[in-house]
Amino acid sequence: MKEITPQQLVEMKTSGKEFQLIDVREPYEHEMGCINGELIPMGELMDRLDEIRKDIPVVIHCKSGKRACAVIETLERLHGYQNLHNLQGGIEAYAEEVDPTLEIA
Repeated sequence: MKEITPQQLVEMKTSGKEFQLIDVREPYEHEMGCINGELIPMGELMDRLDEIRKDIPVVIHCKSGKRACAVIETLERLHGYQNLHNLQGGIEAYAEEVDPTLEIA
């Protein structure tokens, strides 16, 4: 599984490179703190596959990285995605390494 660090995500954001950022946490988690990813909760993912791009890099994140890993494994195995990246350590690592003011659930 491909992973990117929080710092690499910041570099992607500032480079202007096109990519998709997906948050697979629950809505209440997203409301408490987010890093501007599209909210597609893990439980809704299979019904919303058409929203996940295959033509650009897609970074998937959750709170710690565990849910995102499960999502990525499923999407790669069952739906042929090859452009997915897990945010290493999830939003917790992002808050710790990039934005300590970020509140997370």
